Amino acid sequence: MSEAVIEPGTTAYDTWVAAGALVYRQFWLFDVQNAEEVLRSGAAPVVKEKGPYTYRTRYLAKDNVTFNPNLTASFVLPVGAIFDPSMSVGPEEDKVTSLNLAVAAASSLLPPVLHAVLEKLITTSNSSLFQYRTVKELLWGYNDTMLKTRLGLFFPYNGTYEGIFNVYTGKEDISRVGMIDRWRGERSLRFWNDKYCDMINGTDATSFAPFVDKETPLYFFSSDICRSVSASFAQSLDLKGIEVYRFALQQDTLASPTVNPDNRCFCRDPKTSRNCTMAGVLDISTCQEGKPIFISLPHFLYGSDYLREAVTGLRPSKEHHETFLDVEPTTGFTLRFAKRIQVNMMYGPSKDITVLQKVKDYTIFPLVWMNETAALDDETAERIKRELISRIQMLDVLWKALLGSGVVVFLVCSVSYCVVRRNHNQSKLA
Repeated sequence: MSEAVIEPGTTAYDTWVAAGALVYRQFWLFDVQNAEEVLRSGAAPVVKEKGPYTYRTRYLAKDNVTFNPNLTASFVLPVGAIFDPSMSVGPEEDKVTSLNLAVAAASSLLPPVLHAVLEKLITTSNSSLFQYRTVKELLWGYNDTMLKTRLGLFFPYNGTYEGIFNVYTGKEDISRVGMIDRWRGERSLRFWNDKYCDMINGTDATSFAPFVDKETPLYFFSSDICRSVSASFAQSLDLKGIEVYRFALQQDTLASPTVNPDNRCFCRDPKTSRNCTMAGVLDISTCQEGKPIFISLPHFLYGSDYLREAVTGLRPSKEHHETFLDVEPTTGFTLRFAKRIQVNMMYGPSKDITVLQKVKDYTIFPLVWMNETAALDDETAERIKRELISRIQMLDVLWKALLGSGVVVFLVCSVSYCVVRRNHNQSKLA
C-alpha cells in the first residue's frame, strides 16, 4: 500500500499533485422568454436553457504543497477557465435574458424599510428585474450600473485559488488517505451553526481510500455548495476495460427535513422555505455574504413540484442531471465524474419596488446549471490497466504460492507427525 500514500515518489502523489485529466465545465444558462409579462402581470417566468458553453478548467497543478508533522499535506488549488468553442453551441458573446443580480440581491439584503431608497437607485440607473447580457458577462463578470461594482455568477474566478486544504497522506493509516483534515485552517465549517451540518467529511472526491466497498457510502466535501455530502453505490461499469463502481449522489441529499431530518440544520429561513418543507434546494446565503443564492440539482431534479410551477420550462432528467463518480475500487481513484449543480437566486414581492410589485410570492429563479466533468483518456487507461492488472496478478501468484507453501507445510507436518507417532508406538511395543 506504499504506492497509495501521498508522498513524493509514489504513484498516488504523482496522480494527486498534477493537473491530471482534462476537466471541463459546461454551462447551460436559462433564457427568459416572457420578461415583460412577468413585470406587467406577475406571470410565472418561462425559461429555455441555452448551452452548453464549455470551458477547460482545473488545468493547473496544486500549488504551495507542504507536508506537515501531523502526516497531512496542505495545498491551494489555482483555478482558471479557458473557453473551448469547439465544444460550445456558440461564442461567449451570445446573449441571454436573465435575472438582474444586483436588483435581486439588493432587494433581499435590504430590509423593507429601505426598499424606497432602492427603488430610486433602480430607476435612476434604468435597471429592471431582468437584464440582457452576454454569456461571458453573466459567468465571469460585468460592471453593474446600479451598484457601481463588478458582478458575475462566478466572479472572481481566473487567477484565484481554492483552499487552503489540509489532507491526510495515509502514511500511518491508509484508510484516511486524501481525507480532509482542515479547510481554510478550520476542522469544521462556520456556516450552519450546527455541529452536524458544519462537519467536513471525506475527501475532495478526486480519490478515496483503496479497496472501495460497495456497501459503504463515499463521503466528500464540496466547497461549491458549502457542505459535505455522500454518494451511494449504483452499479458496476466497464470503463475502457477497467471495472469501476458508480456512486451517485443520494436522492435525499437535498430532501426537506420532513423527509430527511438530518437536513433540519440546513433550513435557514422558514418563511422562504415554506416552513422547511421545500425539497431540492440548499440556501447557501450564509457562505455567500448574505446574497440569496440557492443550490440545486439541474432543473430542480428531486425538488418540490412548486419550484417548477413558479418557473416553467424545466424538464428534470436523472440521466442528464444526476451527479456521479466512477471509482476504480482497488486504488480508490475517481476515473470519471460528472458534478452537476444549478445556481439559483431568490427574489420576492415588494410594495415599494416597482419591478417587484406584481411578484406574487418568493421565487427561486434558475440562473445557470453546470456540468463539471472529466473522463479517462486512452493512454492513462492503458497505463492503469498495466500497473493495476500486473499488481493484481502478482498478488494472485503470491497468494497461490503462499497457499501452496501452506499445503506443503501441512503435508510435511502431517507426515512427520505420523512417523513420530508410529515410532512412538513401536517403542511402547518393544
